[in-house]
Amino acid sequence: MGILERIEEIEAEMARTQKNKATAQHLGLLKARLAKLRRELITPQGGGGGKGEGFDVAKTGDARIGFVGFPSVGKSTLLSNLAGVYSEVASYEFTTLTTVPGVIRYKGAKVQLLDLPGIIEGAKDGKGRGRQVIAVARTCNLIFIVLDILKPLQHKKLIEHELEGFGIRLNKEPPKISFRKKDKGGINFTTTVPLTHMDSDMVKTLCGEYRIHCADVTFHEDATADDLIDVIEGNRVYIPCMYVLNKIDQISIEELDIVYKVPHCVPISAHHKWNFDDLLEKMWTYLKLTRVYTKPKGQLPDYDAPVVLRVDEPTVEMFCTTIHKTIMQEFKYALVWGTSVKHCPQKVGRDHVLADEDVVQIVKKV
Repeated sequence: MGILERIEEIEAEMARTQKNKATAQHLGLLKARLAKLRRELITPQGGGGGKGEGFDVAKTGDARIGFVGFPSVGKSTLLSNLAGVYSEVASYEFTTLTTVPGVIRYKGAKVQLLDLPGIIEGAKDGKGRGRQVIAVARTCNLIFIVLDILKPLQHKKLIEHELEGFGIRLNKEPPKISFRKKDKGGINFTTTVPLTHMDSDMVKTLCGEYRIHCADVTFHEDATADDLIDVIEGNRVYIPCMYVLNKIDQISIEELDIVYKVPHCVPISAHHKWNFDDLLEKMWTYLKLTRVYTKPKGQLPDYDAPVVLRVDEPTVEMFCTTIHKTIMQEFKYALVWGTSVKHCPQKVGRDHVLADEDVVQIVKKV
């Protein structure tokens, strides 16, 4: 029996099983087996065949955004109108067959846009070259799920299901579970919060399915069996996601007001270039980029080419290593102008956390 048949069998058994306290452990076990089979699909065992045509594109710029969606929802039109790159557009499905890259400059940052081929239902199982498409989506810093506004909900659920099955978690934070394997001592399960979904027997059952018999497991939030499986697997990626609802020229103003209330959604018209400003502004918020300007001694700051950092709390040390890794060897202190300091300029050390649009001057040891 192949992997796909085993996956179908487990999914059918999960659908048959009633969800209650008595069956929670059995369902958790099935979820763990399903996750293991999906991992085998993503990384097949044994030697691969000949090298096929690659989908991935060299990473350029400060961030990378992938356009994911079903065929003929307007991904290529959106890329052409945003980045000025020609991506073949036609009224039939599967016009785009490989990844088409484009670059836009926004607020001083270079953002790479990838128009990925349309995916179909069953893409996570390898249908329609979907596995290669979703593999490229895993490398993105932000995913635009492009939907046709006339049929968004069923498409949205299907695409989310395909991406979830491939280990991509959309608009989620990594679960606050610390998991550490050890050589002896059995499963040591502790929790800092009351749990409603899990207990020690469930944790031991899931660890036993992965043949882990000695580990320290600590829950810092009320997590589920799925969260623990994600932590044990360790190959999940947590990516912010925006739902781009295209073709708003085909609906009424009243419907548009309702659409605007849906979280993480931006309604646009790629053909007429409507609402692109809101799309780019939301894109900037979701990417969480920090621009830091350099200031040579005795000169004005260079506002044309900021150093763009992609972390939640960018420090002076990260800023220096982004410019060149040898700077920290001669680093003495830094002078900072901006919102991260109380007075300008302020003398700071390597651990100072920078804010967006700070100006930094590095002073080296003599």
